Amino acid sequence: MRLTEFWNRMNRHFGERYADSWAHDFVLAELGGRTVTQALADGVSVKDVWRAVCGVTDVDARLR
Repeated sequence: MRLTEFWNRMNRHFGERYADSWAHDFVLAELGGRTVTQALADGVSVKDVWRAVCGVTDVDARLR
């Protein structure tokens, strides 16, 4: 998965205004206690970050 596809899915799931805020503020245990933004900056694969998001939110099956 490319980063652009990741953000497209985030925006579709959370809405464009909330996706960025959620990514900066919500800490995920699945990402080692990091936020989405921190995990991506630390080099965690985009696919693994998306899986972590899916694991803690009710993402529509079409976006998984």
